[in-house]
Amino acid sequence: MVCYNPLTMRDQCRKEGRVAVDDQNFLTPNVLAGIEEELRRFRQSAKASNAFLIGRNGQLIGQAGDSNTLDTTALAALTASNIAASKAIAELLGENEFSGVFHEGEQDHLHISLVGPEAILVVVFDGQTSMGLVRLRVRKTGQNLVRIMTETPAGSDADDAILSPFAEITEEDIDQLFR
Repeated sequence: MVCYNPLTMRDQCRKEGRVAVDDQNFLTPNVLAGIEEELRRFRQSAKASNAFLIGRNGQLIGQAGDSNTLDTTALAALTASNIAASKAIAELLGENEFSGVFHEGEQDHLHISLVGPEAILVVVFDGQTSMGLVRLRVRKTGQNLVRIMTETPAGSDADDAILSPFAEITEEDIDQLFR
């Protein structure tokens, strides 16, 4: 999800659908705000109780809904593990991977789907919401989330250097530190 050398890999990362990063290799505040706003819209339109965006590494990226009773750290890690296990099962069956997984409980249900190459959308909903509505809304929301995570922020030039406190340090400066 993170492009580890944003100065030289920014365009390539964007082409691969990777998340836009700032000079510290974190999601920018604008991207995080866009993700959370999209999750809020999705949760309301799908009538879901919670929506989470999780990295395939198990890191919680964003959320919408009342998750006070959930251990979101455990949910994120277990969801990433679930996707990894589902990928292994898919490969056994000759598939590349499954794009979505559904878990049905007595009261609550989970819909888990891939969003781009490195993110996972998790939706928690109950019997008052239909699976069809969730699946319909997931498809559009997934596309919106990929767009949010990969687009260049408004007002920025893709060719501008990313400002960093280390951007002006040269190899000569580093050599001088060790003399």
